[in-house]
Amino acid sequence: MKLTPIGALVRALFLVPAAVATTSTAFAQEAPQQGAAASGDTAVQQVTVTGIRASVRSALSVKENSNSIVEVVSSEDIGKLPDTTIAESLARLPGLAAGLDRGNASQIVARGMGERFIGATLNGRELASSEPNRAVRFEQFPSESLSGAVVYKTQNADLVEGGVATSIDLQTVQPLKYKGRQISVKADALYYPLANDVDAKAWRPRLGGIYIDQLAGGSVGVALAASYQKQPSIEKRKNHWAFNEDHSVDMNGDGRVDKTPWGFEDEIKRGTNERASVLGKVEWKLSPDAQITADVYYAKNKIHEPSVQHWTGDVGNWDGWQTPNFSNLDIRDGYVVGATVRDVTVSTHSTRWFQNMSNFAGGLNGKFNVGDWKIDADVAVSRADRDSQWADVRQTSAPGTLSWSFTGNEQQSYSFTQDTGNAAIFGAPALYIDADGHVDDKLNSAQLSAWRPVELGPVSRIKFGARFSDREKSFHQTTWNLPATATSLPASAFETIRADEYFPALMLNDFNGIVGSLFGAGALSPDGRTQTATDLLAGWRVKERSSAVYAQGDLDGEMFGLKYRGNVGLRVVHTKQTGYGMESRNGAAPTAAEGGASYTKALPSANLILNLDQAQEHQVRFSLARAMSRAPMDEMRASRQLSIDTTPGSNQPLTGSAGNPGLLPMMANQADLAYQWYFEKGSLLSAGLFYKKVGSYIGITTDDTTIDGRQATITRSINGDGGYVRGVELAYQQAFTMLPAPFDGLGVAANFSYNESSIKEFTAGDFPMVGLMRRNGGVTLWYEKNGFEARLQANYHSPFVRMPRWTAGYLVENDEETYVSANISKYLTPQLQLHLGLDNITNQRVIHKQGGNQYVQNVMEYGRRYNIGLAYKF
Repeated sequence: MKLTPIGALVRALFLVPAAVATTSTAFAQEAPQQGAAASGDTAVQQVTVTGIRASVRSALSVKENSNSIVEVVSSEDIGKLPDTTIAESLARLPGLAAGLDRGNASQIVARGMGERFIGATLNGRELASSEPNRAVRFEQFPSESLSGAVVYKTQNADLVEGGVATSIDLQTVQPLKYKGRQISVKADALYYPLANDVDAKAWRPRLGGIYIDQLAGGSVGVALAASYQKQPSIEKRKNHWAFNEDHSVDMNGDGRVDKTPWGFEDEIKRGTNERASVLGKVEWKLSPDAQITADVYYAKNKIHEPSVQHWTGDVGNWDGWQTPNFSNLDIRDGYVVGATVRDVTVSTHSTRWFQNMSNFAGGLNGKFNVGDWKIDADVAVSRADRDSQWADVRQTSAPGTLSWSFTGNEQQSYSFTQDTGNAAIFGAPALYIDADGHVDDKLNSAQLSAWRPVELGPVSRIKFGARFSDREKSFHQTTWNLPATATSLPASAFETIRADEYFPALMLNDFNGIVGSLFGAGALSPDGRTQTATDLLAGWRVKERSSAVYAQGDLDGEMFGLKYRGNVGLRVVHTKQTGYGMESRNGAAPTAAEGGASYTKALPSANLILNLDQAQEHQVRFSLARAMSRAPMDEMRASRQLSIDTTPGSNQPLTGSAGNPGLLPMMANQADLAYQWYFEKGSLLSAGLFYKKVGSYIGITTDDTTIDGRQATITRSINGDGGYVRGVELAYQQAFTMLPAPFDGLGVAANFSYNESSIKEFTAGDFPMVGLMRRNGGVTLWYEKNGFEARLQANYHSPFVRMPRWTAGYLVENDEETYVSANISKYLTPQLQLHLGLDNITNQRVIHKQGGNQYVQNVMEYGRRYNIGLAYKF
């Protein structure tokens, strides 16, 4: 039978070295793990880890023995990370934080840099993403599926390229590291008090468990983990839109222009965020010199969010046409932040948003000893997709008088003389679908590495490797509108929600059923619909093929009477990328377009750890490296919309907007210096400095280029000049075992970082770079004794710029936040544990501001969250 290319690759990577290894008599120690261990680090999985104190010690042990500057999350027990998802645990590490999505920690921000600079791997394998760019949603990984994570703040040649800020390797359990069968199950009830404000279901379940066993005389290890959570997705929101900056007039006769707002919206959301995941892993130790591991991970996330919104857009006062209708003006800093306006309408929007995401990662790994050589072969696949749709049944009210006061600092109030809880004031409904969208990401990879000990002066080990990857990502959408029906909806079609400080809200009590009866059975389906020109121009596909080779030497020696260790290496990466899309000129029908680029980058790196004492408690760590982060995949689309002056003889340039398939990666030359003092077991005091010189920074601007030999001025993403990012990081943690009982169960972990950058986003508004938190940090107080555990945590970050929507040019400033949580647990028996969790204890709201204007605020409230449950270990 003729071998397929993938079959030939598997045979070359596995069968040949396996045959050699199983017949070899030169038995050597088991090959290190991929990812952290492949870089000279101790594996995160520790079978004896139980409880907070042991988790802290395990994490610090990995950090102390690593040849890189790393942060570590380690499990407290089988299937028990410190938090519900790995995203929450990562956000508490020094120098790291998280942007919130629906109140949950999601995408990571590190060292003042956003998600474009974060690399993510699972067991050392790059992950596909359901986001349009490359960002991984870390909340998809529940505690049952992982044994821990290593966050690399410095570069190694054997790390998968992509993380200028950090590379985060998530790690799953290793069943052969355990002795005997291990089973742990847990069940929680989640309670969201805010649901009571919006007449929603406040209680929801969360279930999880993990099973580990060894078979065939201990030569085969198996692990199976699963989790399920149906979390309430509850939100109360008020959003004050931007101001009429160019066509406002003097409103109060003082000779100065008073800028009026375009309007505002409010929203009451009550839905569910349903997540389920399963992990399967098999380890087969064929002989002391050969081990094969196969693993799969699958996660499904279904978000279903009915909501009701009100919009008012009748107060922009373009060129003063509406001035006589205004009264009770509140003007601050030249902006009308409060007023009363006659003869305006309010629209009500009964909406339904769904967002279904799935993520799959699987692979086959082989570790072999062949004489003095250790060989690690790996093939992997990763898939991600996202299907979403926003549907809006829209009605407009009869005219009335509107009053509002949006003065900043979360001060938002309004009233309307019409009763928005009365269906009779609204006209006939229309249906808007904007849009039905689909993201698909496919990533295949293969890698091979080999290493052996040597005696070449300070070089104690040499390692060589190669990696190949093939990735394709695409997006397409369909939008459609159905006109207003001849009749208005009766009051019986709605449920009225009356929340404090919000307009009375009419929510459809059977969204799908009512839409079907009004607009037809297929009203919500894209099947059979023709994509509009806008849809075609919004679609894209990007192919990316990469290869990398590296060589690395581990260092071990003595200098000036002090021991040192580290590594030095070089990784060379070659990538070819092609972007596809559609092009329209002067409104003509879209036609196919494509473009691309290829590049080769050399990424040298060096890490040195100098032990200042014989006990190696005092360490100075130094690192130099060149790193890269590839361009967001959605910005590499070839789509473009152009306008051309067709006047005979005209030499005016083309104008328009476009993607940029020729984007090159963002590069950084970086240096790190850190002092770490491991002054007793489970205790650390550290201080570090880092500096990154980022070139080819990617941002959106209007630049001059050439299209089909003609000058063009296009708004698109480009590689700009960049600048520096620098910062300081401080950390302290200690277990106070020296105190008299019962205080010897106390412990503390605290960290603080300060970051600054010269990089500005290219869009208008003078925004600093996305992700730049000047200050962030946290404090965790914990107590553990006699089966009782308690943890109180507070994390803070200063304002930072983020892109909360798919539109890359849409930037907002996320205001400062302090997030406080607590966890308490007690073992009722040696196997049964009762636990209680409290999240967002201070009811921290999320506030987005635009353009540096304190009066333009989007204020989102997700409320406090509680959970209570039981865990049982067999």
